[in-house]
Amino acid sequence: MKKILVVNYTQSGQLNEIIDQFLLPFDSETVERVQVFPARPFVFPWTTEEFFDKMPECVLEEPIELKALHFASDRYDLIVMGYQPWFLSPSLPFTALLKTPEFQRLLANTPVVTIIGGRNMWLNSQESVKKLIKDAGGKLVANIPFMDRTSNLISAVTILHWMLTGRKDKKWGIFPFPGVSEQDIKSGERFGHIVKSAFEKEEYSDLQKEVLATGLIQIPTDILFIEERAKKIFRIWAGLIKKKGTTPEKRKRLVGFFKYYLLIALFLVAPVLLFIYNLLIAPFTGNAIKKKKEYFCGVEIK
Repeated sequence: MKKILVVNYTQSGQLNEIIDQFLLPFDSETVERVQVFPARPFVFPWTTEEFFDKMPECVLEEPIELKALHFASDRYDLIVMGYQPWFLSPSLPFTALLKTPEFQRLLANTPVVTIIGGRNMWLNSQESVKKLIKDAGGKLVANIPFMDRTSNLISAVTILHWMLTGRKDKKWGIFPFPGVSEQDIKSGERFGHIVKSAFEKEEYSDLQKEVLATGLIQIPTDILFIEERAKKIFRIWAGLIKKKGTTPEKRKRLVGFFKYYLLIALFLVAPVLLFIYNLLIAPFTGNAIKKKKEYFCGVEIK
């Protein structure tokens, strides 16, 4: 019997809900599910200090210690991996998983499907994941991102509300519910049927095209613009904090500066830059934008 390994880390439980829907079409006897847990669990809800303090190591993709991983087999016919982007990078537990030699051996010569659950920015994190999969000898055959479809600023407010309170309700009773919508979560079953068909035929060459043909995966031009620039700035901040934050007090101060920089950039600077970009640049670079979106929606790596 062919075997599928499904492995993921989730903090809020949302990604488990997505994967539960995705797996509905599959025979449960073929599926092995493994949860990833940090050796030192992250708190949920977060405090602002704890959350932003994770940025440097996350952006620099430094692995953390995980609880022992146990896999029932030393070979799988398909591996499905679920993760969240943190600071435009894979979450710390997921980076650690991809850098674990035991898991890297499982990836070698194995088709891989990635499932992302996040706010709205996943392009940079997926580029990192693509590289780590390739370095381990795996073959990425599909990527299925599940995102919050509200605007960038509104989703920033709602996700902070969820992260810092632990409540997935409407902030002040007027904002939308945070996170991936129930409708999109339930669409996971549709993607599961598509992947199951490819799995049964052992033919993955057109799988990502079939995933994209659903029309459910889109990259807003605003998000493309932000992601192309923000990761470079994050790396500068991460390097600065690691280099200059040599004591807990110095690190806390620098992380605080980054937090306020990010909030100002997100809510004040970015809207102005996006207005100028959409008015003066985007109308004249349509073909280039289209090609970039096609690349990020694919599974190949530059």
